[in-house]
Amino acid sequence: MRLGWLLIFLLMAKSAAAANFSVTPVRIYMKAQDRAVAVTIQNEGGAPVVLQADLYVWSQKADGSDDMALTEDLILSPPIIKLGANAKQVVRLARLKPADASRQLTYRMILREVPEAAPQKDNIQVPIALALSMPVFITPTPAKREMACEARRAGADTLDVSCANKGSAYAQLREVQVRRGEQVLGRFEGGVYILPGAARWSRSRPAAASPRASCRSR
Repeated sequence: MRLGWLLIFLLMAKSAAAANFSVTPVRIYMKAQDRAVAVTIQNEGGAPVVLQADLYVWSQKADGSDDMALTEDLILSPPIIKLGANAKQVVRLARLKPADASRQLTYRMILREVPEAAPQKDNIQVPIALALSMPVFITPTPAKREMACEARRAGADTLDVSCANKGSAYAQLREVQVRRGEQVLGRFEGGVYILPGAARWSRSRPAAASPRASCRSR
């Protein structure tokens, strides 16, 4: 992303907010038969705001790192949103590409504030814009997540804990526990997304050997 843009990723809330505007829903779900969904954008500030939407195909490499590329599979109407003070507008996110009958299609919509030129002060002007990044999931009925977590010893006192999604739909990892019997040796929490075919890992220092890992996702 461009230098000078502040990008805020909000994954867990029901609505996302960036200083002067909010978006509902923060996660956009479409069924295979849906052609479009409604998205509500609210200007929370006392001054007008101009917003622009960019849409990306969202994939992950085998190590879980994100990869995004601009796409025309989806379109937001209108693509430029002008909101007065405290105004609200409902826009439509429409699908142009046919849905896949067997696997989930994953995208991200990044909604950016278009900053207006401000008066210069001491010959210094720093453009600052806010943005929200929202995942978009187009899911056919057969698509399901399939998570598998395991712990492997990486050293005398360290473990590598990996969680892989072997399914055909995303998983959002909420918690991973490393156990020996009923004793919890380590716990990792967070709202990380794992797309199909990708994995995430972390390193811990449990007290003893023979651990096992379990995960909780949505």
